[in-house]
Order: sequence, then structure tokens, then C-alpha cells
Amino acid sequence: MAVSGARELVDALEALGTEIVFGLPGVHNLPLWEALGETRIKLVGVRHEQTAGYAADGYARATGKLGVALVTTGPGAANTLGAVGEAMASAAPVLVIATDIPSTLRRPGVVRGVLHETSDQQAMFAPVTKGGFTVRAPDQIGTTVHRAARLAQLPQSGPVYLGVPTDYLREQVPHRRPPAPHRKPDVDVPDLARAEAMLSDADHPLIWAGGGALRSGAGEAIGALAEKLAAPVITTFAARGLLPLDHPCLAPNPVHTPEVGELWDEADVVLAIGTDFDGLMTQNWRMPRPPRLIAVNVDADDAAKNYRPDLTLVGDARSIVERLLPKQRDGLDDVTLRLAGIGRRVRQRIRDEEPQAYDFLSTLDEVLPTDAVLVSDMCVAGYWVGGFHRVRAPRKLAYPMGWGTLGYGFPASLGAAAAGTGRAICITGDGGFLYGCGDLATLAQEQLPVTVVLVDDGGYGMLRYDQDREGLPRRGVDWDSPDFVGLARSFGVHADRVSGFGRAFRRLLGEFVESDEPNVLVVKAKLKPPLNTSPRWYRT
Repeated sequence: MAVSGARELVDALEALGTEIVFGLPGVHNLPLWEALGETRIKLVGVRHEQTAGYAADGYARATGKLGVALVTTGPGAANTLGAVGEAMASAAPVLVIATDIPSTLRRPGVVRGVLHETSDQQAMFAPVTKGGFTVRAPDQIGTTVHRAARLAQLPQSGPVYLGVPTDYLREQVPHRRPPAPHRKPDVDVPDLARAEAMLSDADHPLIWAGGGALRSGAGEAIGALAEKLAAPVITTFAARGLLPLDHPCLAPNPVHTPEVGELWDEADVVLAIGTDFDGLMTQNWRMPRPPRLIAVNVDADDAAKNYRPDLTLVGDARSIVERLLPKQRDGLDDVTLRLAGIGRRVRQRIRDEEPQAYDFLSTLDEVLPTDAVLVSDMCVAGYWVGGFHRVRAPRKLAYPMGWGTLGYGFPASLGAAAAGTGRAICITGDGGFLYGCGDLATLAQEQLPVTVVLVDDGGYGMLRYDQDREGLPRRGVDWDSPDFVGLARSFGVHADRVSGFGRAFRRLLGEFVESDEPNVLVVKAKLKPPLNTSPRWYRT
């Protein structure tokens, strides 16, 4: 059976289980929009290509599934690069499908001036993707879609570029069956025995769980192993929510807080699961390498690039942890009591040093629905959320600490909300929100269940703090804010404002998150950054 190239591409996405795509139409990709109308795939049209990329990322983080962005040629494709870079740094499985100029007009080595022409569009994406594909013939569209999607989802997951010359979309091509799924690698059994012995012999074992642990669904296995070892579990920003809040071994705060940092300092064996020990988590590697380090990772090179392990178990995190059988240890009650004490001391310090942040975090704990997905931007309020919000379950926090992309929060929340896994609560600042505020139109049109908490401090609050801390004059960090409430209402989105994080904030946020409609709550407030930001790392 022959179908159009556009239909073959869309059918390939449908065969992959794609339920929703985010995109913006252009003269070169209109056949895809036509073909999508003949399938069950929902198309969310956005107002900027960066939103398509961020929304696909937000969807991927909320679901663990492939996020798909459809964009047009040249500038449309280039507009996604910031979002794709964040997906790469945070290992979000995103497929960017971009059209390219007609193959009949391409002349190798020459830029002729065709509309939207780039000398090598795929090459633009090389630094910020796992890999890229350009379809070389119309009859290769379906198989190339499957190859690109498989690469994006294979551990370690990440974004992949797929380019399709626009003329191929109208060609008639044979329909092809999808390839077989890829198997995960197995772990070497003798190495498991060595790991079990090292953990059983440890006096102060510690588990450090990263994004790879969360993506593999290893939370239950890690929780059981931690109890058997009586080992505290420190989660990275990417792994927040891995263990239930009441788990007896969960360290309640980031390693950047002094009390949690002591757990690392005392550990004689660290079991690192699905992590690469990046600079943001290790205070640019000021934290000393532990006496013995066991790494669980799908990529041995990734596991060793920052702290060299004594032993590396290569394979899927969940399957490896499920097979670790160290001896049962005593002392679980002592560990649980210590971790509870750490949580109390950290909360008291926040209450004493930054009462507004304490009120903010307390309100989020009290009023957010249990299934809410919190999507944070790179802003001071977002730093408090990323480090200190009590995340109830896996995939209930999306935080762009991978690449640190300002402007992530609002567009990514559209994708998280479209996933249907719970209301998306976007925590953003005035600066980051202005990057993508045009997609209030998408929010209104799609009636997505999003509550935007927009903390307006009249500028770039983190950069203002940095300048003040260094005794520098303020330059480029202060501005006169627009009327954000009026802006949201002009798009047909309900909005209101409060000052500070007191009773009015608690009452309105409670009302907003229970609504079936999108809304924006503007909060006039200035917060100091927390301990999980680099200027306040506890080590000097």
C-alpha cells in the first residue's frame, strides 16, 4: 500500500505510541498537519518554536514517554535549539522533526538562497542532541522515524533531530512495518557479587540516586535496598520524588545543605545510581571523592567522567538494584531519626533566615493537589522549589537544572499539563515568563489545566543578588514590570495578584489549583536565593 510521505511519517509516530505532538506550522511542513488530522494523535499548535521544544520536554518528563516537536525549516528549526539543549542536559527523550528545503533545490556545498535554506541544518543540532538523521529518500521516512525515536529513548535518553526535505512529504511511498524493540543490556553477575560484598562491609553506606534511577523506575528497588543497608538516600535534582516522602531512608534536602552534606562526608561506601556527579550537584567537584565508590550506569564512561568508581555495574538501574542482595544491617531506626532531625533543622533555618520562602513552601505543601506536576523555571522561587519542595512521587517535578535554561517553566508546563497526569503548577519569575508569554494564547485556546505562579520581583532577582553580594552597582537587573494580570486577561486567561506569600496567597492559590481552567497568580515579592544555588554553597 502506498501513502504520502507525510502520512508515512505520522503513521510511524502513531505506531510508536505517540499521543500528542507540539508544533508550529510553516510553508514547508503543512502536509504533516494535514496528515495528523487523519490520526488519533492530538496536535497542540504553539506560538513559538521554542515552546514546541520545551512543551515536548515537559511532556516527556511528566510521562517518561517520547516528546515530539514539529517545526518548519531554517529559522523555525533554529528556534528550538535552547529547548533542545536543556533536554540534552537533562536526558529528556525529545524528537524534533523539522522540514528542510526541497531536495530538488539543494546543491551540495552551495547556499543558493532558497527560502529558509541552511547550509547544513542537521549540523546546527549536533552539539545539543544525542544524534541526528536527515531522510535521504522518500521511501526511508518511516524507518528513519523509528531509528530516531529509538535513539531518543535508549538509555541514556535525550533529544534527537530528524530532518525531512519538504518535497518528500508529498511523494507516494510504500508503507513499512516498524522494527523490533531494542533490548536493555545485562549486567555482569560477578560484579554484582563484588558490589554486594563492598556494601555489606561498609560502616556508613550511602546511596546517591540520579535522574537515571528515576527514568528506569528504580525507586521501589532503591527504597528496599536502602532499608536493608540502613543507608541514607540522597537524590539529585533530576531524581526528586524517587522515594515516598515517608520513606525512612530519604534525605529530605539537597546535598548542598550542611547537614545533608555531612552524610556524604561520613560515607565510606557510596552507591551511585544513574548519575554522572555533575558540577551543580557536587559544588563543582569540591566534594571529596568517597573512599569507595560503586557506580550503576548504562554508560561506563559517563559513570567515570567526574569521580572514578572502584566498581562500575553497567546496565539498567532498576534491574541491577533488584539483583543486589547485600547482608541485612542494623541501625535503620538510627538513620531514620537522624534524617528526620536534619529535615527539622533545615526547615527551622529556612523559617529563621527567609520566612517568605518558608511560607511559600508551606503553602505549596498544603494546597497542591496530590497529582499536581510542579514545573519550575530558573528563578529564585524555582530554586526554592527545586531544592526544598516536598515532591510526593516520581515525575511530579520538572526542573531545568540540566542546562539552566531561563524561560523553561511556562512552555514546559503546557506539555506537562497536556500529558493528562495532573494539573501543572508553573513556578516562574517575571524575567523567565516574558520569554514565552505569547503562548498564553496556546494556554487559552487549548484550555490546559495550568496554574502559573508568577513571582514578580521587578527584574532578574538572582543576578541582582549576585551583583549586590559582590558589591557591584546594579546594571541590567531591574526594570518596570508590565501589568501581568492585564496581560493574561487580554488572552482570556483568568488572573489575579497578591503581595507576598501570606494568607491571601494561600487562599487564592488554593482556589486556582482547584479550578478546571487555566489561570495566572502574580505575586509581588522578593526572595533571597537558597543554599542550593552556587553563591550559597556551604563549602568555601
